[in-house]
Amino acid sequence: MKTSVEGTMGEKLPPGFIIKSIEWDMMDKVKFVPLSILSSFSVRCALYPLTLIKTRLQIQKHNALYNGMLDAYVKIYKGEGFSGLYRGFWLSSIQLVSGVFYISIYEDTRQILARRDILNSKMRSFVAGAAASVVGQSIVVPFDVLSQHLMMMGLQNNVKDKGLKVAFNPLEIDASPGRSKFAITMDVIRKILKVDGIGGFYRGYFASLSVYVPNSSLWWGFYQLYQDQLFAIAPVWVSQLLIQTISGTLGGFTTVIITNPLDIVRTRMQVQRFDSMALAFKGLWKEEGLKMFAKGLSARLIQSASYSFGIILGYETIKRVSVKEEYKEYVRW
Repeated sequence: MKTSVEGTMGEKLPPGFIIKSIEWDMMDKVKFVPLSILSSFSVRCALYPLTLIKTRLQIQKHNALYNGMLDAYVKIYKGEGFSGLYRGFWLSSIQLVSGVFYISIYEDTRQILARRDILNSKMRSFVAGAAASVVGQSIVVPFDVLSQHLMMMGLQNNVKDKGLKVAFNPLEIDASPGRSKFAITMDVIRKILKVDGIGGFYRGYFASLSVYVPNSSLWWGFYQLYQDQLFAIAPVWVSQLLIQTISGTLGGFTTVIITNPLDIVRTRMQVQRFDSMALAFKGLWKEEGLKMFAKGLSARLIQSASYSFGIILGYETIKRVSVKEEYKEYVRW
């Protein structure tokens, strides 16, 4: 049975052909876009507590408050309640808009490269992932800055040491129980404007690019690499969707291990307001030494693996549901 990893780019398909990569022009966008947003929201909602825990583990000095991921979960749940695990979620969820731009740029770039006779799937995915991340981060960073500050709220009621209070809540926002989420968010916005001006909402922008552009490139590149390798060795009866979800999970693991220190530097720049990546890196190295490479790594590995699995499961399923009628017989689940 004939197969194709690259897709067909509108060519007439022979009988028995199997499409392994559904391209942008093969899908009904009216179906794909809303389903993609719903899928992304569901995954983000399920995994947000891991994002919050990862951020707090990265911000703390040594093990000042939490001795790992499970300890952080228990302490946050006991000290702040279940809602404490979702601090900043409503604001973070606005980033779903950027997800539409991200996936559109990614798929469009892959298609443009294919039309320019760049048919290596890994190279197309690597370049498209970088382009999509640049656009996505330009939209996301202000919301990222705000949501990370909100993730730290509530700690001031549990931390007795003033130094720790400032480290976790450098803007010293009043997040007392009973204050509305909207009031706290407006306080954060006003304080950032007062201290840093409009540029404060793009604090750590270049650090974000230095993390997420290679992160996106590597993730899509490794996803395609693992997918190609698994397709080559897996029996023909193995589910294509299963191979893709495993590939996404492995890609997430590999990328996180490579980029973890950069992610910590980005987080500290945005929350603790370091003026440069170099200063944030020096401070991190002085505090943690070689342990910086593992700081918050367990939470980020679980978050990334779960997120990668969920996103690819949703993404590839929705692509199959949204594929145009003329291609459906060539797509295998």
